[in-house]
Amino acid sequence: MHTEEKLTAETFPASPEKATLEGKNKFIGFWLFLGGETVLFASLFATFIALRNSTAGGPKTSEMFDIGLVFLATMLLLTSSLTSVYAMYHMKNFTFKKMQIWLGITVLLGAGFLALEIYEFTHYIHEYEFTITSSALGSAFYTLVGTHGAHVTFGLFWILALMIRNARRGLNLYNAPKFYVASLYWHFIDVVWVFIFTVVYLMGMVG
Repeated sequence: MHTEEKLTAETFPASPEKATLEGKNKFIGFWLFLGGETVLFASLFATFIALRNSTAGGPKTSEMFDIGLVFLATMLLLTSSLTSVYAMYHMKNFTFKKMQIWLGITVLLGAGFLALEIYEFTHYIHEYEFTITSSALGSAFYTLVGTHGAHVTFGLFWILALMIRNARRGLNLYNAPKFYVASLYWHFIDVVWVFIFTVVYLMGMVG
């Protein structure tokens, strides 16, 4: 089926993200990309664990972390993963407008997460003078969490770009794999955050 062919709900394939060779190639390439991303974050996690007690006389993580704020940010990000699932459900049912709505909600939730993270960083800097150069812990913390935040920012711009670029074009077999891969990327970001929440914050609260 040609990617530019006029499609309807009846003719739209059950798995549009893999209905074309190009779509399949995007899918395979994305998993190879995630392999590299996994190695990157594994290295950052290992560095943080090794340096988590290197405070250089500064405050400990158990003295700084506001677990309530971090939990709220976690709920926003995990909920955004759920809304992206709803978006892909509507994509596979060829309901473009509903897909766009759920992607928009995903973007709003992701932006809320970023806003809380920026507030958190600002609070640590002003309240505890805890910066990326204040100690080895600071370097490891801001590098790990900041790298994740950069990935969230990239994911938001990626989804927004797809939404805006295809707002008038609608859904077809050419852009369906792009939406699907962006959604998978968003799930990857959420999974990484679960590990950050556990390793950095929960372990940090117990010292």
